[in-house]
Amino acid sequence: MKTMIHTIQEINERKDILPQHTLGYQIFDTCRTVSKAMESTVVMLMGQEENKPNIRNSTGAYLLGVIGSGGSALSIATSRLLSLYRLPQMGYASTTALLSDDIEFSTYFRTIASDKIQAHAMVKLVQHFGWVWVGTIASDDDYGKYGVKEFKGNLEGLNICIAFSETIPKVYSNEKMQKAVNAIKGSSAKVIVLYASDLDLSPFVLEMVYHNITDRTWIASEAWITSALLAKPEYFPYFGGSIGFAVPRSDIPGLKDFLYDVHPSKDPNDVLTIEFWQTAFNCTWPNSSVPYNLDHRVNMTGKADRLEATSDRLCTGEERLEDLKNTYLDVSQLRITNNVRQAVYALAYILQYLSKCKAGIPPAANSRCSELKTIEPWSVMYIVNTLRLTSYKIFDEIPVTFNSNGDIIAGHYDILNWQLEGSKEVVFVKVGEYKFDNYKVELILPRNSTIFWNTVSSKVPHSVCTDLCPPGSRKVIEYGKEICCFACVPCADGYVSEKPDKRECTKCGEDYWSNEDRSKCVLKEVEFLAYDEALGFTLVILSILGALVALAVTVVYVLYRNTPLVQANDRELSFLIQVALLIIMLSSLIFIGKPHTWSCRARQVTLALGFALCLSSILGKTISLFLAYRISASKTRLLSMRPVFRKLIVLLSVLVETGICIAYLLMRPPRVYKNMESQVIKIILECNEGSIEFLCVVFGVDVLLAFLCFLSSFVARQLPDNYYEGKCITFGMLAFFIIWISFVPAYLSTKGKFKVAVEIFAILASSYGLLGCIFAPKCFIILLRPKKNTAETVGGRVPTVDKSIQLTSASVSSEQNETAVSTVLDD
Repeated sequence: MKTMIHTIQEINERKDILPQHTLGYQIFDTCRTVSKAMESTVVMLMGQEENKPNIRNSTGAYLLGVIGSGGSALSIATSRLLSLYRLPQMGYASTTALLSDDIEFSTYFRTIASDKIQAHAMVKLVQHFGWVWVGTIASDDDYGKYGVKEFKGNLEGLNICIAFSETIPKVYSNEKMQKAVNAIKGSSAKVIVLYASDLDLSPFVLEMVYHNITDRTWIASEAWITSALLAKPEYFPYFGGSIGFAVPRSDIPGLKDFLYDVHPSKDPNDVLTIEFWQTAFNCTWPNSSVPYNLDHRVNMTGKADRLEATSDRLCTGEERLEDLKNTYLDVSQLRITNNVRQAVYALAYILQYLSKCKAGIPPAANSRCSELKTIEPWSVMYIVNTLRLTSYKIFDEIPVTFNSNGDIIAGHYDILNWQLEGSKEVVFVKVGEYKFDNYKVELILPRNSTIFWNTVSSKVPHSVCTDLCPPGSRKVIEYGKEICCFACVPCADGYVSEKPDKRECTKCGEDYWSNEDRSKCVLKEVEFLAYDEALGFTLVILSILGALVALAVTVVYVLYRNTPLVQANDRELSFLIQVALLIIMLSSLIFIGKPHTWSCRARQVTLALGFALCLSSILGKTISLFLAYRISASKTRLLSMRPVFRKLIVLLSVLVETGICIAYLLMRPPRVYKNMESQVIKIILECNEGSIEFLCVVFGVDVLLAFLCFLSSFVARQLPDNYYEGKCITFGMLAFFIIWISFVPAYLSTKGKFKVAVEIFAILASSYGLLGCIFAPKCFIILLRPKKNTAETVGGRVPTVDKSIQLTSASVSSEQNETAVSTVLDD
């Protein structure tokens, strides 16, 4: 109020604004109630005639504009009435977004930013510090409720959630107050937006102290961030570190001296000055009807304590304002105060424009220009509307411009932080700015700004419903809860999230798999039977050892090739069997190591040909024994087989097998295959055999040869020799079948490199079985019992009627006796 008076006097003293007119004022006290504000407005407007507004006030001066009211609810009430008469109203502290409605509040203007801007600034502040879980507390009036509404509206699509939203009553209610307190205590939100005036917050602050609620960061609206009523050291443990937006501070020349120039003796009818003096000095002014310190306050129990209406001590008039320490004389935080000054200047410039109007130009378009005393309020509004987008300037200060809604279109907020200076005083430290205009907004928080945080760690508070999901997990929104409240679910196997707070996990590529933490895709382990691992190395040793044994047997046979035991039953076929077993032993090495196209094509073909050579050679031997047995059984000389026929059996078998293998390689050749189905965490490098049908035909020939070998040797096992290899071949073939029949279920039940190992084991086992059963007994006699390696010892006689027929597996071919059946057995 004093600033308004000071500004009016300043304008009246200037020669460049309204030099021929004097501005005056009439003051009404709204008492912070809507009813009193309305009453004052009606008293100001109504004249002698009941329904006609009085454009002159009680002093007879012309009423062309209204400054105020302070609170949003009061301005709404008065503006609804003033707009009926098109009387302009300049607000300086009312920020609610409702007043931006240019239809309902068409005559309302303000020199303070709308809550739309402040709410947007609060959201920017919340985003800047990464807070996603905030609570809101609003006063139970238009300012608080619509301020929080604007704040919530700006949160849409920003992944910022409201933990709770409560109101604090303007008239104390213990039930409503406790509801707000319990919401704060029961929430994990550490950051709370507080939209209320300082007077409405006083009972709430006491509740925070009473319940010892600390470790909260309050985002303050402009209505209380600079309040000396709340910024007290005793409240600092609970509200210290509050950060909020304030109207920019300004210096008003001459205001401090003007504030000191006040005394009740200057105007005995100045009831406001008298009331101020009585309250400031706790005394009663003599002969005054103004009640002393008439005030209502509410204690913690909710009961109203009415202070005494009079004071026993009389004021002397000698009291000194300089001895007081209160906010009245503090001109260091002139913020809302400067808005009052701008509001007065705004109306003064409008009147200045009217005073210089010319005939034929509105508002006197069709007549000569009217004097100010004959101007109607609608004319003032016409000028206001015309000048809305025109800036006016107070001395060298920043120009003020209104938009079509009556709001200023550019300006800034100071961002203040409550800090304790020493231990005696709470100071408002400017830590940044929020600038806005028609084109952009900008939140400025310098990195070097020192912000005090009222937290245990003294660091930026962490206010989330659920902490960010770490890498390797994804967010899952919980039903019925805010989007900020979620569960963290680990990514599935094969999926990763490399960054925190991911909604979806990313699937790894075909050759990749998730690591243990599921935070990164790593190359899958490639599995194959390698030479350098224990299993592979063992099989290599067994393969080489078997090949050496087969080679050693061959060497023995070469060295003793002319002995009866070596010559028995076709010496050349014995050498072919040894060579075939050597090939089979060495072919198992192709199965070991990383598969390649050549190795996949070579291994099965080499194995099949090796077995074909081995089994066909054994078949040549067993057929000879079979025929010999038939001769001994039938006592005839009609069955015979020349050695060349045995070689033809081998050649024919190998040629058939070779033809099938060539067709197999040409039509459906094997290839390297990445098996990712057996084990998802590994790539099993194996050979795809191309065609199972072809493979069955390839090895079907070997199976047929093995079956014929076993059948013929089994039938001929009773041939009566001292040493007869028919029994050994029968046992060897029996072992061969047992091994490969056991191989089938074992092979089908294993995966990966163990599948290859099973096949190699079967190859080696069957090879060792044939090598041992067929050649071990003969090598034993040749090397350790050489005396038995004679025709007489090795040979045996067939019990037959014809004594001229001598059957022996060691007999030598006799070309002189063409009727002898020794042709069956000769080498």
